[in-house]
Amino acid sequence: MGKRIHVRDLKKGMHVIDLDCPWTETSFVFQGLELQTDAELRELRRVCEYVYVYDPTDTLSVPGARSRVSQKGDASPSAPGGEDRQAEVLAASRVVRRGPSIHGEPILLERELPVARAIETDARTLVYTMLDDARLGRNVDVAGLRRVVGGMVDSVVRNPDALIWFTHLRNKDEYTALHSIRVAILALAFGRHLDLSVPELNVLGVGALLHDIGKVKIPNDILNKPERLTNHEFEIVKGHVPEGVKILESARDLPTAAIEVAACHHERYQGGGYARGLSGERIGLFGLMAAIVDSYDALTSDRAYHAGISPYEALGKFYAMRNKEYHGGLVDQFIQCLGTYPIGSIVELNTGDVGVVIAIDRKHFLRPTVALARRADGMRVAPGTILDLAVKSGRSARGQAIRRVLPAMAHGIDPVQYIPGQP
Repeated sequence: MGKRIHVRDLKKGMHVIDLDCPWTETSFVFQGLELQTDAELRELRRVCEYVYVYDPTDTLSVPGARSRVSQKGDASPSAPGGEDRQAEVLAASRVVRRGPSIHGEPILLERELPVARAIETDARTLVYTMLDDARLGRNVDVAGLRRVVGGMVDSVVRNPDALIWFTHLRNKDEYTALHSIRVAILALAFGRHLDLSVPELNVLGVGALLHDIGKVKIPNDILNKPERLTNHEFEIVKGHVPEGVKILESARDLPTAAIEVAACHHERYQGGGYARGLSGERIGLFGLMAAIVDSYDALTSDRAYHAGISPYEALGKFYAMRNKEYHGGLVDQFIQCLGTYPIGSIVELNTGDVGVVIAIDRKHFLRPTVALARRADGMRVAPGTILDLAVKSGRSARGQAIRRVLPAMAHGIDPVQYIPGQP
């Protein structure tokens, strides 16, 4: 829970993790913040008497102090390791996470990016092959699937941000295939953040990459319809869930927990989802996680019937739907996983300059690394001018901070152009 202190004792630099009142009664978008301004101090003193701040001696908020993850495979349809394992992860999701991951510190992003690029290309080839096989009634290439997902898991363990960069590669004409890859990447990064073991990540990744395979049975004119679907058409679209489960159950050696990702990614925490109408933790850990990452990617993607919104806007929507559409603790952890300003966000600095978030500092959520894209006077900046906002002094940051997040593709800026290390 952290250390309880009176608001009069708050100081800049402290990381507030909980309040004595609901966060929704404050003006803060997300739960948890690192105090940086007098305005933030005044707001907390206005609405609270006591707050809880991160205390490194508090073992409840240090994931390294918890028991290590079971290395067993998938023992239950609900989650690898069974119901006890699911309960352990979901309970931990409601605790503010600090301290080292069981997977260790990430390697340098620049070292992992070339490897991640090759892995994403490999995954794309596999997904198109699997979709073609499913259309033709052929079995899923489980061996190829395990190989590709294993590579994705290894990359995410080394540095999750590298593959996350490739979730910004989008083409609405290839939505189903690229969406499947993006959902798998996001699910694996999320699972790493939750300290899932490598065997658990492999099962999760297999399920995430296959979660929409049932869409091969849905007519393209309905999937890509630019207008609102009729009730009849929506019922047809909902059929992709049981169709996908049928395809996966016919494959040999696919873990049951992986199939549950396809079965439950449209279930909702308070009910009202499909195809089983499950609610609460009956949905299962992987289903609850899949609902979040699937919806997040759908919100941030351009579709035939809507333009994608920025990652920052999407996370704000998820926070508003916590404990309603989505599991509250898992939403909080997903926001922490991606950062207050997710990679690829277009941001305006307090100088008026505009840039793209290229890396996040999970010790300083509000001070990511930014590649400048446009000066305050409107002049474009060639890729390569980098500001580390977590550096409090020196030439790198020069006191700069993020003023606001801009909409997706603001000023015609494509975040993909700012992937670090590309020619």
